[in-house]
This record gives sequence, structure tokens and C-alpha cells, in this order.
Amino acid sequence: MTKPSLPELLHAAVTAVGGTERPGQAAMAGAVAEAVDDHSHLLVQAGTGTGKSLGYLVPALAHGERVVVATATLALQRQLVERDLPRTVDALHPLLRRRPQFAMLKGRSNYLCLHRLHEGVPQEEEEGLFDQFEAAAPSSKLGQDLIRLRDWSDETESGDRDDLTPGVSDRAWAQVSVSSRECVGAGKCAYGAECFAEQARERAKLADVVVTNHALLAIDAIEGAPVLPQHEVLIVDEAHELVSRVTGVATGELTPGQVNRAVRRAAKLVNEKAADALQTASEGFERVMELALPGRLEEVPEDLGYALLALRDAARTVISALGATRDKSVQDEDVVRKQALASVETIHGVAERIAQGSEYDVVWYERHDRFGASLRVAPLSVSGLLREKLFTERSVVLTSATLKLGGDFNGVGASLGLAPEGTAGDDMPQWKGLDVGSPFDYPKQGILYVARHLATPGRDSSRTDMLDELAELVEAAGGRTLGLFSSMRAAQAAAEELRGRLDKPILLQGEETLGELIKNFAADPETCLFGTLSLWQGVDVPGASCQLVVMDRIPFPRPDDPLMSARQKAVEEAGGNGFMAVAATHAALLMAQGAGRLVRAMGDKGVVAVLDPRLANARYGSYLRASLPDFWYTTDRNQARRSLAAIDAAAKADGA
Repeated sequence: MTKPSLPELLHAAVTAVGGTERPGQAAMAGAVAEAVDDHSHLLVQAGTGTGKSLGYLVPALAHGERVVVATATLALQRQLVERDLPRTVDALHPLLRRRPQFAMLKGRSNYLCLHRLHEGVPQEEEEGLFDQFEAAAPSSKLGQDLIRLRDWSDETESGDRDDLTPGVSDRAWAQVSVSSRECVGAGKCAYGAECFAEQARERAKLADVVVTNHALLAIDAIEGAPVLPQHEVLIVDEAHELVSRVTGVATGELTPGQVNRAVRRAAKLVNEKAADALQTASEGFERVMELALPGRLEEVPEDLGYALLALRDAARTVISALGATRDKSVQDEDVVRKQALASVETIHGVAERIAQGSEYDVVWYERHDRFGASLRVAPLSVSGLLREKLFTERSVVLTSATLKLGGDFNGVGASLGLAPEGTAGDDMPQWKGLDVGSPFDYPKQGILYVARHLATPGRDSSRTDMLDELAELVEAAGGRTLGLFSSMRAAQAAAEELRGRLDKPILLQGEETLGELIKNFAADPETCLFGTLSLWQGVDVPGASCQLVVMDRIPFPRPDDPLMSARQKAVEEAGGNGFMAVAATHAALLMAQGAGRLVRAMGDKGVVAVLDPRLANARYGSYLRASLPDFWYTTDRNQARRSLAAIDAAAKADGA
């Protein structure tokens, strides 16, 4: 039997999911197949509506080697595992004459821990464990969540937190889950044979396609202990998120509360001298942190340096003592010991990292109204790490609707550790960039309106003119507005102002769960939804409910953001343009994602309004505009209002 061609396979898969074949999808599938066959790397931009998940799944399944697909969002993981993969496998089975297996794999803390559930949680103050179900009042929200979790544990097959509907609070989940560091291991655990996390890992070892998240991919790359099974092909979807997710995993934090918890957990398990030394070091660290002012620490101050060295040394002594002593009076000692060890090892690792003061790390203080001060450390860049860990020994495909910024892939490529496209060299991963476009006719379906006449936004200005403009645009659109704001304070101020001015429902992020807000926004065309970061990339509302997307200003990083400003400074010191490489790239990615909320289906029409004149007037404006979909462009406010009124009238005529 002749081997089926890629177009045949793609046709079968697209038919099975009830989709439409797109030229961009076919071009993407061909490029992915070529990269996989050549063991090379590919960056592919595929606009909304291309059907990119099949564009990479079909060639990957046809290749026959094990594939890991890493995504940023839960929604896409679910779509792949519950819809795209089952249907695609069924459709390809007769043609491939084999049935590829697939599995989902996440970090251990995403799975219910049966030991925690049945044996209790190690106590902070006293020996042994306590029953969290008895400790929480049954009438409290926590108590109700825990009872529901116990009932769910009898019926769930996966133990995966994301399969629990409705979900529970982080506080409740923490009572029934463990991190990989806290886990005693299947061999020592009374519930090891039934462990949900272990079962997920076993399924992943047998699967042809493993669907995971960026965080687990980062842990696998950074920590050296492999958590993902061996694989020949890595596909990173939503790849514009990868650098920030890897940075998050590589960021360490120390707070007085965290250190105190570690002291309490370890105190009963080690000799008095070791416990006292850690307690004293903890108190010294707390005194320093009481005086901490937010901002970057170019050098570690002397008093903080002493406190960190004391913490590091005391933690090392406790770690040694924890391994050497046994106390049979402690109930389920292995579990209590493992949790204490995990806490103290984290303190030791972060204290040592900051005290050593690597030039490749950025250290800063943060201060939170509720939780007080924290000390944080993050890598100045993750590009070297990604180049070394991601692009060796496997073919990597990175895809997203937004990878091409300012007209090429080199900006995103540089953040991933890649040299400019076409650069040759022994230690440089070879890669190709491909933009397969979008099935949407952006110039006919959308308008990019820049409010050139407004005042340039200042850091603390009230922006009365912007609020007037926003009210006029929302009025012309008949509601139907997604408002994307650069800060929560700006979103709240706009919601408060427009609730007083307009007879339209204004939903505000934080007043309800995100899922509920998006559902209510989609259900009523007159409704507006205002919010900040997660709305810039987390809203998929096709149709008449979202016909105006407003950005209050260009979303540059805050000037006082320690990590972003340090990265910008490092580029400048190396002779580059720090503003363009860091701040403008950050803004371009967010704006491209935000503008992508407007056109989600073939019949969608509307306006993206940017209420920041710098997009039209500043030298970098053309770079940012080149990163957005190719909408029809205007700075004429009357044109924008007339267009919105016409789109609103057409939607009402259609009954929306």
C-alpha cells in the first residue's frame, strides 16, 4: 500500500473536525513536515482561523516519532485533548494503518494527592499531621470545597484539577496536592500504586503525542531532571508566551513568612542547635525586609548580604540534620520530613543564588499591601538557556498568531536565543520563519483607528480627553466593546466614568470570574467588558458582541519594572537599542494579541481604536503598526464613529 500524501491526511483530518481547508493551513503542514524530516527548526505565524493545531498535528502524527506539544493556556490543552486529537486520530487511522496514542501531562501539583487527602496535611507547629476536613468548618467555603474534593476523589479517573467543575480555591487545592519536591515518591507512599500523577506519567511514556504546558516544558529544560518522556519533535503553540513562562519558572522568591514556615516545619525534626540557628537567621532576614523599599538592587546591600549568608548556612545545617535524624514519635514522618526538606531547600537555593550575585541575574524588592515585602531574583535573559536546552537533539516548531513583529521574526527569534534568520554557524541552531497569513480579509473586515488628536498619556494624568473619546466610541458602537487597559487602575476609572455617563452595562475584570465575565459579555451585544492583561489575549468572542476593541495606551512595560528595565539596560550596554529590543517588542506582542480579539470569524467586522497618539506620531509607531493585522488605517475620529454606527445598525438589523 502506498504511503498516504500529506494533503490526503490533512483533508481527512479537517473533514473529521468539521472544518474548512485553508491554503495557510496546507502551507503550514508542509513546512512542519519538512522541518521534522530535516531535524531543523521552524517559526510559523498562523493567524486566527488558520486551523493551526491541525497544521502541526497532522504532519507530526504522520511522521510517527514521539511528539511533545506544549501550550500556554488550559483552553488550548483541552481543545487538543478533548476535540482535535481524538477526531484526528480517528480520521488518520485508516490511512496510516496505526492508531497514535495521546496523553496529557502536567506538573505534580496539578493532580490530587491521595496521601494528602486521606492522611492529612503536615502541621506547621506540632508533630504529625492534622485532618484538614475536621479543621475546616463544614459551613465555610473552604470546608465545602474540601468535602466536594473528597467526593470527587472517588469518581475522578484523572485527579487533574482542571477536570473538576466548578473549580475550587487555591487554598482548598493546596490542602490536597503536593509539589514534586514535597512528594515522598511512589515507592515510599502507601498510595503510590493509585497515584494520579504517577499514572499520568506512565500514560505519557506510552503515548505518541504528549500534550503539556509551557511551565512543565521549562521545568524539564531548567532543572536537569527530565519530567517529559524522550521525544524527537517539540511543538510549542502560543509560542509568544514562552519567554515569560520560562522566566517565571526560573524566578526565585524569599519572604519572611515563607522563611518562618520553613523554620516551623523543620524545628521538631532536627537538633535544637540547628533549629535555633535557622530561627535566628530568619529573624535577621525579617528585620532587613521590614526596611525594604521596592526597586532593583544593582548590588546586594551589606546588611541583606549578611542576612542571606546566615540563612544559607543555617539552612544547609538543617538540611544535613534532617537527613541524619529520625523521630519515631512523629506521625507519618517521611511526609512531614519531605515537606520540611522542600521548604528549607528552597530557602537555601534562593538565598545562595542572591548572595552569590551573578551578573546574569536581576535582584529586586517588591512590596505588597497584603503580604508585605518580598525579595525576588530572575534571569536577565533566558535566551541562552533556551538556545542550549530547547534547540538541541530535537526538531522544534514554534507557532502563534503573533511571532512576526515589525515585519520579521528576528525580534522573537532573539528572545528565544536564535541568531537572525539565515545566519550560519556551528553552534547556532538553523531555523526558518514562515508567515502563512490568515483566512480573514483584514482591510475589509476591520479598521485601525488611532486617536491622533488626544494628548500624549503621562504617567499619572487623569486623561479626561481619553475618557470623552472612549464614551463617544462606545456610544457609536452601541456597546459591543472590549476595553483593554494598561493598568487595573485605568480600567476601574474608565468603568466608573462610563457607568455614570452611558446607559450600557459595563463589566469590570475582578468583579466576577473571568469565565463568567466573558460569558456575560458574549451573551448581550450592548454589554462592554473592561479589564487588563489577561483580556488582551484570553477573549474569543466572535460575532456582534465584540465590534469595538479599545486600547487606552501603548502597553509599554512600567518604567519601574525592575526586570524589564534591567533587560533594556543590558541591551544598551551591548550596543543595541534597548527600547526597541525590550519595551517596543513587549508592546508589539501585546498589541498584536489585543487587536486579534476583534476578528474571530469570517463575518466579523469592527474597529480597533488606540487612544494613544504615539502610535501615529512617534518614530516607533510604524514598527508597532506593522506588528498588527493589516486593518484599514485612519486617524479621522468622525470616520471611526460613522463606521461604528453603521456596523451597529447592521448588527441590529440582523437581530444582534
